[in-house]
Amino acid sequence: MTREIRVLHAPTAVGGNPQGLARAERLLGLKSRSITYFQSRYQYEVDEVLCKRCNRLTFELKRIAFYFKVVKQFDIVHYNSGQTLATPLFPPDEERERSVAKWLQWIYYYYTKILNLIELNILKIFGKPIFVTFQGDDARQGDYCRQNFRISAATEVENGYYTKRSDTEKRKRIIQFNRFANKIYALNPDLLHVLPRRAEFLPYAHIDLNDWRPINSSSGEIKVIHAPSHRGVKGTRYVLNAVERLKQEGFDFSFELIEGLSNIEARKRYENADLLVDQLLVGWYGGLAVELMALGKPVICYIRNEDLRYIPDKMRKDLPIINATSDTVYLELKKWIVKPREEILQYGKKCRMYVETWHNPLKIAKRLQRDYELAVTKEE
Repeated sequence: MTREIRVLHAPTAVGGNPQGLARAERLLGLKSRSITYFQSRYQYEVDEVLCKRCNRLTFELKRIAFYFKVVKQFDIVHYNSGQTLATPLFPPDEERERSVAKWLQWIYYYYTKILNLIELNILKIFGKPIFVTFQGDDARQGDYCRQNFRISAATEVENGYYTKRSDTEKRKRIIQFNRFANKIYALNPDLLHVLPRRAEFLPYAHIDLNDWRPINSSSGEIKVIHAPSHRGVKGTRYVLNAVERLKQEGFDFSFELIEGLSNIEARKRYENADLLVDQLLVGWYGGLAVELMALGKPVICYIRNEDLRYIPDKMRKDLPIINATSDTVYLELKKWIVKPREEILQYGKKCRMYVETWHNPLKIAKRLQRDYELAVTKEE
């Protein structure tokens, strides 16, 4: 194609992935922008934040005005986190259904559902191809996980994290996207169990490999870190139990639980680490693991074998993750904290090579560019 394709990545900044794709796509000549309604607590860099200080009324006015900008200024809309610009909140809980506040919530819920449908139809009317990336709990359903996976975060999270209503709502969104979207992607292979058969696995692409370079930690005792965004989902209690047991047995290592920090602040802690324990329940590694591997740090994480059929064969063979469950994390930690630092560093180099091969934003953006060009050509 000769003209530049204008791509919008919206409406969230979850995990920094939309911004990473937009950056890489711009390097390839696409006019891509990442725009979010609100800045996340992790303070990921984003091209534009629509609402820095918004009440409900100003937010809705900005959202409506944004629709005109989308139709006028972009050729493609790439939704992230399984959300449209008007994705409805989950329906209110059944308790206190008769209260005034609950009725207002229902009114707002149906308002966003109608707006959501109008949005998708407008994009189709104006010939704007639609892409969507599901990133995790935007598609993951508690009932499916409990019924089909022996190990799952659904059995560990608090009541209300996954509900019958939220599971139903997610299924409805997936059906709707299957109707409207040109392409559907998933950053975690377990999501492909519940997404349409045509959905494709897409690796994380949120880091600049020139910025995230290998860094050797200081000498001394081995430093282990764990940085949960949600303790129940990540299996944090099992990590803490394993660490406490090893400490009581007299093993010499340090441990840091990293929570509530911006991405910039947290990165300083990552650089001084030797080993990361990521998630022990979901079945795949997160964006954090990609960051640590890019820094040359080994990662312990639970990898669900039955999900691996959704990723490329070569990626599966290259995968350097140290596989551990909630039952085996103690043994894996015990094995790694007594290894010579040089052996850990050598394994970290293998992790870095894996990230360069499979999480290179430019490689992933080139794949998306081909998909974008094909979709735009069909609309012309």
